[in-house]
Amino acid sequence: MCNEKILCAGFGGQGVMSLGQLLAYAGMIENKHVTWMPSYGPEMRGGTAYCSVMVSDTPVGSPIINNDATCVIAMNQPSLIKFEDTVAPGGIILINSSLTDSTVTREDITAYNIPALDLATECGNGQAANMILLGAYLTITKTVLMTSVIEAFKKVFGKKAEKLLPLNEKALKKGGDIILTIESVLPH
Repeated sequence: MCNEKILCAGFGGQGVMSLGQLLAYAGMIENKHVTWMPSYGPEMRGGTAYCSVMVSDTPVGSPIINNDATCVIAMNQPSLIKFEDTVAPGGIILINSSLTDSTVTREDITAYNIPALDLATECGNGQAANMILLGAYLTITKTVLMTSVIEAFKKVFGKKAEKLLPLNEKALKKGGDIILTIESVLPH
């Protein structure tokens, strides 16, 4: 049963809102119940930004996540510091280790340090770091299919962004592949 509560956080301009929108829209494509709630700092681009996304097989009663997130996607260090404690025990945190030098201090969650900016640059554009982390998240949780995210990309961004679709598909796959690599070396 799917009942995911995800916080996506970073600086304005890192694609945090886009990541959340794509996840929510992909959930709608799969006939799941979803919410997407943005929160911006007053500076917008360059300021703190985050969104909460819920994807569930059952109706969502409230879009508010109160220290019970199943996952935090932290695009930068301030976001990691601010939101680490909102992950419920047993949850996960995905960290863009390209921009973060601290580690998770909790032992009751699973943390993945992913050099998202570096991997996105390898794909051809550092701005796809959000898609690296989204691909990693989807590989871990199977909340929605990557094909649904691709379909959502077309719907959310339309014709104007069609030329960016191959880059974003490549970044999603690379994010998924890095998780498969990480998990293959973890002790079982």
